[in-house]
Amino acid sequence: MKKDDLITLTIEDLSSEGLGVGRSDGVTFFVKDTVIGDVAEARIMKMKKTYGYARLTRLLEESPDRVVPPCPVARQCGGCQIQAMSYQAQLSFKEKKVRSSLQRIGGIENPPMEPIIGMETPFRYRNKAQYPVGRDREGRLTAGFYAGRTHSIIACRDCLLGIEANGQILDIVLAHMEKYHIEPYDEQTGTGLVRHIMTRAGFRTGQIMVCLVVNGRSIPHSEELCAALAAVPGMAGVTLNSNFEKTNVIMGRRLKLLWGAEYIEDLIGDVRFCISPLSFFQVNPRQTQKLYEKALEYAGLTGQETVWDLYCGIGTISLFLAQKARQVYGVEIVSEAIRDARRNAELNGIRNAEFYVGRAEDVLPQKYAQEGIHADVIVVDPPRKGCEESVLETMIRMQPRRIVYVSCDSATLARDLKYLCGRGYEVRSVCPVDMFGQTVGTETVCLLTRSDIRQHMEAKLTTGEMDLTMAESKAAQMSV
Repeated sequence: MKKDDLITLTIEDLSSEGLGVGRSDGVTFFVKDTVIGDVAEARIMKMKKTYGYARLTRLLEESPDRVVPPCPVARQCGGCQIQAMSYQAQLSFKEKKVRSSLQRIGGIENPPMEPIIGMETPFRYRNKAQYPVGRDREGRLTAGFYAGRTHSIIACRDCLLGIEANGQILDIVLAHMEKYHIEPYDEQTGTGLVRHIMTRAGFRTGQIMVCLVVNGRSIPHSEELCAALAAVPGMAGVTLNSNFEKTNVIMGRRLKLLWGAEYIEDLIGDVRFCISPLSFFQVNPRQTQKLYEKALEYAGLTGQETVWDLYCGIGTISLFLAQKARQVYGVEIVSEAIRDARRNAELNGIRNAEFYVGRAEDVLPQKYAQEGIHADVIVVDPPRKGCEESVLETMIRMQPRRIVYVSCDSATLARDLKYLCGRGYEVRSVCPVDMFGQTVGTETVCLLTRSDIRQHMEAKLTTGEMDLTMAESKAAQMSV
């Protein structure tokens, strides 16, 4: 087989990027715009030694799980990889992906999985949107999203994953740019002013913020622009973010308040959070509450535990857990996030949460070695790359009764679980949570307990020795 050959494939799976996976003459091919169950004709675009990429030319047989995407630019846009798949099929795929990773990478033969927690409505769930600004081929101002693997902007004023007000906000900003001849940023030349328009919304509070990311320190006639944006229902503040770097990183470090408040507020459960333009906050607040409730359930808190929350961000999980724990310690490398975490603790009157700035792989071993700190429960919510081995090693040495691992990548989760399970822990329960409908992403929360506690309890029960000490009884109950 070679480039430009036509092949016929039955799509059997999806890749981590949402590409359909099929085989022809024993060779694996990846095909965009296909879903599991499609029979497709495709043209080979690129061949590697053991696999290739092909472009869909026509569907010979549609999958029973194929649906018509409601977004008119779903195929061109790089944001929603699987909008052409029914939502129930999306959930089945994600649950299978997590199970497969735990089996293949983690070596867990029969993962103790709970059913995936899906959304009631898998649209309009994102509380944050970042729209690049540029010019189309006709030279007109445009804003939208990048096409997959490119920086070509696909015009889209109303993303169906975001709030409805986003379209109105984009119209106001682009009209202002047209009126005063304000140029969008050009990545090739490094000239132009407006790079991105970022919006954030509080789903429970109804508050909205706009942050204009610019290649400068001001925007012409900003008072007029702010007055127009202030008329959007729920608008709480407008800020300016200066980013002078030739980089793919969207936000710069310098923030300037143009109008209103510097941050908005939202709630997860009963905990209120301040959210600034630079804050990390889960983009799906409704599912975040379900995720954290599951993490809280797995933590099994009685009010007497010391909990460490690694990679704590602005304290979202920490403060959620602090409602049921004796003491919570959070660790995060981003100093601004720790500042927000402390402010959020104060906002909620939470006195039993303390936060440290630094890398988890530095802070935790140091606190353990120098201060002898202990943990009854450790919660980790690392970035996509997973935990550093030094963090896992220190967790093993600290011997918490429970580890609650929250992950956005099932492959690195499985790798880390294999490490922990090879050193005295066992996986007790796994629950995927769909945070990102229409995309291949999913979150997973996992409970691990020390295998020696369980074995000790089972041995006592088997031999009829029910006279457990109080400490043993509590530890055994916690392991269950």
